[in-house]
Amino acid sequence: MGETRIGVSGWLYPEWRKVFYPDGLRRQDELAYIGSLFNAVELNGPFYSLQRPESYRSWRDATPDGFVFAVKGSRFITHMKRLTEPRVALANYFASGILALGDKLGPILWQLPPQLTFDRERLAAFFDALPRDTEAAARLARRHDQRVSGRAYLRTDARRPIRYALEVRHPSFLDERFIDLLVEHDIASCVADTAERFPMIDRTTSDLVYVRLHGDTELYRSGYSDETLQRWAMKIRAHRRKRDVFVFFDNTAHGHAPRDALSLAQKCGVRWPAARAARAS
Repeated sequence: MGETRIGVSGWLYPEWRKVFYPDGLRRQDELAYIGSLFNAVELNGPFYSLQRPESYRSWRDATPDGFVFAVKGSRFITHMKRLTEPRVALANYFASGILALGDKLGPILWQLPPQLTFDRERLAAFFDALPRDTEAAARLARRHDQRVSGRAYLRTDARRPIRYALEVRHPSFLDERFIDLLVEHDIASCVADTAERFPMIDRTTSDLVYVRLHGDTELYRSGYSDETLQRWAMKIRAHRRKRDVFVFFDNTAHGHAPRDALSLAQKCGVRWPAARAARAS
């Protein structure tokens, strides 16, 4: 049996302070509260900008043992450079502090822009540039440029594998050559439910299944019905017989994401020790 991780994408949403977080909870305690209910969270800040080592250390320290962070890849690499000549940008990304998460570092998700079409050679070159364990990532990080000079984190406490998932949004990726390329490079195809805005590629391409639920009927804004969550639970239970499954809710409006994540975790039988302790206290 693989492990099942279910959580939310991010946690710093002012609206959640009215509809999800307990009254009086300090903003700096919100991640700890998330860690008491879920066994994983998706870090989306690194998508927008290079973070700092002290941020990664504080996130690591705010969460209980066994908790895992999935980390979004930099949009500078995916949206601005469009995956071309990625090595220095990847070095900066890994030098920014990701390795400070230690054994709480989970898979890294790369989300491509909707305009980027399938290009086998470009993707293959990008996949070849990705470090596959934390020691390789530390070596790559040492090649950073001035963007992280003076604040780089360049070490790892152990050699651990790094796994990747790729979320695509252009219909040209509905191509068997794309699936074959993911299998060849052991990259998970992100199963992204986007309320039919973008293609959903529900194919197994590695020992990791990575699911992002952006909204059932309206992108980012709608919740999931009990019936729909039950169907997702059936899929997850089938996958985890052989693979690790990570599921993150990104329908963040109106507090749908944490409520749906809790419901799905219950339907999947995910029992998080920290959540049990929080309910008992």
